[in-house]
Amino acid sequence: MWGPVLAHMAALYWISSLSDPGELPPGVSDKVAHFVAYAVLGTLALRACAGGRWVGVTGRAAVRAAGLAAAYGAFDEIHQRFTVGRHSSMADWVADALGACAAVTLGLVLARFARRLKRRDV
Repeated sequence: MWGPVLAHMAALYWISSLSDPGELPPGVSDKVAHFVAYAVLGTLALRACAGGRWVGVTGRAAVRAAGLAAAYGAFDEIHQRFTVGRHSSMADWVADALGACAAVTLGLVLARFARRLKRRDV
């Protein structure tokens, strides 16, 4: 369950280690890229914190997943300070944290909805 989380973190670290990670697609801002990358990390972390099951998606799992993703975003911004040609930004970290929190919140809401539907079917 934690393999995809660690793989995504490794990919983010690798991209942050590049002096020039390349251009984003037209119309995609840096902040949107941060938001999406950390929304993916938040989703993967929620899955791992929930034991890979919808029934395991609880408020506690959501807080852990969002906290982990936001903390990794902070670590990544600090890491970029030491990468030639890169810079760190509080605004980038905010986009990271917002992306993680948005995805985790959506996952929590969907899991609760799925549990309610399941209870109705019983």
